[in-house]
Amino acid sequence: METEQLQRAIEAILFAAGERMDIARLAFALETDPSDIEKAADALADQYAFDRRGIRILKLEKGYQMVSSGEMADYITKALETRKPPRLSSSQLETLTIIAYYQPATKAMVEQIRGVDSAYSVSALLNKKLIEEAGRLNVPGRPIQYRTTPDFLRTFGLSSLEELPPIDKISFGEPIELPQEPEAT
Repeated sequence: METEQLQRAIEAILFAAGERMDIARLAFALETDPSDIEKAADALADQYAFDRRGIRILKLEKGYQMVSSGEMADYITKALETRKPPRLSSSQLETLTIIAYYQPATKAMVEQIRGVDSAYSVSALLNKKLIEEAGRLNVPGRPIQYRTTPDFLRTFGLSSLEELPPIDKISFGEPIELPQEPEAT
């Protein structure tokens, strides 16, 4: 399949899908190599960005998704009469950060790092589809593990988790010593 025809097919599939499509799935459907899909989709994404079109093609992990341009958000909101998504509270943002960096992470792990109950924050993030269940830990009680979703990547403008800024992680199993407040005399 020639490049232009491949790009038109990718464009049509991404538009119809309305969600991220894995490169492997596109390659299977279009009966071509995944590397050809990546080259064609990347070129198409570059062309949309260069032409400052109202839509973009984003690479998200091992797939692509067609989305509206951020520059058009106000027009889209006005035309569709939708509200902006609710902002994340500081507790939700802390919880999301911990899950993003330590995933898969349990609620207990989040609570150990934050030092407070995080049930509401985890529930809110699940409802906003920023995190999802990632199985259960094989320990007594079998707690649920959580990981971030493609919506998380899209919301924060990341193509993969490797783009998260580096942090100093806490190692579990070692006691955490907090600084002592000076005693009043």
